[in-house]
Amino acid sequence: MKFPVLDKNGKEKRSIELPDEIFKSRINTYVLHQAVVMYQASLRQGNASTKERSAVSGGGKKPFRQKGTGRARAGSSRSPLWHGGGKIFGPHPRDLGFPLPQKMRQAALRESLNAKVQDKNLICIEDLKEAIKKTKEFAQILKQLKLNGKILAVLDGSDSAIFKASRNIRAFDLTRAQDLNAYDVMKSKKLLVSETALKALLERIQK
Repeated sequence: MKFPVLDKNGKEKRSIELPDEIFKSRINTYVLHQAVVMYQASLRQGNASTKERSAVSGGGKKPFRQKGTGRARAGSSRSPLWHGGGKIFGPHPRDLGFPLPQKMRQAALRESLNAKVQDKNLICIEDLKEAIKKTKEFAQILKQLKLNGKILAVLDGSDSAIFKASRNIRAFDLTRAQDLNAYDVMKSKKLLVSETALKALLERIQK
């Protein structure tokens, strides 16, 4: 499968080979779902905390005598049955994340890239070697490529000044090929990759 490589003006310069067994196959939505749930779970803080009866201050004295009052017996005013008492089986700080096998995470990244290719939402450009120091210049490149919505860019092999030039662009994120995961790919509308980054990603998903 030949995939076009564009220049910064949006014109096709050459093409790169993509393996048919990956990018022309049916998308495995199950593995994608598992990966997205895993990444979202790891983002949860899990810091909800309540006090059980042993942690609530006070309540050391018996509220009233055991017999003769007509009321149900009580040993502490901090019982969970009382207002101001402890909480029964309340939440405590915990880590809500869970691991997925490395092969499953790799498969999820492969399927997310496959989904972007099939939806025509993956754009590959030449490495931007020249220094781009102004946000206006980089925004013009995105306009020439007809990119809109939430954009995730993986521009390995390009000039490092792009990081500063792109910081003020709305709904635009920049990452590296080695850090890219399926969740980041799926939550973005468009995926912009440099030629070097695409080759690195192909190596990651074919190991």
